[in-house]
Amino acid sequence: MSSRTVSLIGISLVMGLGAAWMADSWLSARLNATPDDHLRSVVVATVEIPFGQMVEAQQVTTVRMPMDTIPDDALDSTDKAVGKIATFDILRGDVMRGARLSEHLGGSTLASLIAPDKRAISVRVDDVVGVGGFLLPGNRVDVLATKTTSAGGNNATSRTILENLRVLAVDQTAGTDKTQPVVVRAVTLEMSATEAETLVTAQTEGKLQLALRNPLNLEKKTAAIPPAAPPVMAVATATVPKRVVQRSNGERGGAITIIRGIETKVVNIR
Repeated sequence: MSSRTVSLIGISLVMGLGAAWMADSWLSARLNATPDDHLRSVVVATVEIPFGQMVEAQQVTTVRMPMDTIPDDALDSTDKAVGKIATFDILRGDVMRGARLSEHLGGSTLASLIAPDKRAISVRVDDVVGVGGFLLPGNRVDVLATKTTSAGGNNATSRTILENLRVLAVDQTAGTDKTQPVVVRAVTLEMSATEAETLVTAQTEGKLQLALRNPLNLEKKTAAIPPAAPPVMAVATATVPKRVVQRSNGERGGAITIIRGIETKVVNIR
């Protein structure tokens, strides 16, 4: 056996031992890696949780998921989810997120669904005002007000007073699990304090009508400001000298024309 062959065999053995050592090190690192290196505990729903319902302990559990697939606001403990109100429909297996839950600080669960700077106002409706029963929690509506302008009630004007209001509840239901039209007696809307004052005033002055919006149409129109009325010009009463005449006998005399409104009067002066 030549020396060259021995050298090649030696190099092959060294490379094989090196590859085996590297493979063993890689497998050991993977097997000995702790779960927290790439997994994290998150809270998920075990059943469907409807909008507006309080989360109960038996409805959630904790599982481990890869860290790169977990939302930033995901909850990592069931205690952080139990007792809160679902602000969206949560499906089975969904990760419980802080943005989809609201604190329940007492009272009705509906109060927890209202934004901090908003108010909830109920409007009495019928099958016409309630858009044929197609209004459901989560819809967006405009409010139109009709006001009678004549004593006999023959003339009336209508205008849109509020836009893009969120429906919080219909009658005493805040859930969104229904899709069929239901005729209700009252609709609860979410609005600001200023909008609430406008709505209550319009209710006392005439009739209200709700207009259902497309959920993709979230823009509000800016109400046009009517032009200011032209100022009223006052006509002042003034005494205007008209003329002075010279008499032939040397006496100086004349006349004054006095104007009051639309009346004119000539007064002779001696």
